[in-house]
Order: sequence, then C-alpha cells, then structure tokens
Amino acid sequence: MAVKLGFVCGGAIRIVRAMNEAERLTLLEERYAHLQRHVVQQDKAMLRLGEELARLRQEIALLRARESGDTAAGGLPDERPPHY
Repeated sequence: MAVKLGFVCGGAIRIVRAMNEAERLTLLEERYAHLQRHVVQQDKAMLRLGEELARLRQEIALLRARESGDTAAGGLPDERPPHY
C-alpha cells in the first residue's frame, strides 16, 4: 500500500511522493538515526560547556578574591615592591 508522507518544513507541510511501507520505514529509520546522532553531539557539547562554565566560575572567584585583597586565596598582595 502506497502512502504519502508529509513532514513539516519551515512551518509548512511538504508532501513527498507516494512510498511503499518499506521505503517509508527506511526513511523513518534514517531520520531517527540522524536525530540520535544529533542528541549525542548536543550532549557532548553541553558537557563541554558545563565544564567550561565551572572553570570560568572558579577563575572569577579567584579574581574577586585577589581584588578584595585576600592573599589566602593564592593571590599576591597589592603592594609596592621593596625597591621603591
């Protein structure tokens, strides 16, 4: 039995040529595989962004501690060198 397969493209439904069940199933499997790969790529990107965000927050905390004059945070005190 041939069916017409429609899908949303830019807000409009596009009708593709009539397909038999095997072609339709193959097309759907290909789309599903593409979406699975896309989800994995997004997960990896989100993980990298989360790690970068944590690193940047740590760096900001260190810079704020230095700015406030807290030498215990590993920063150097903001004072003139002895040769002045």
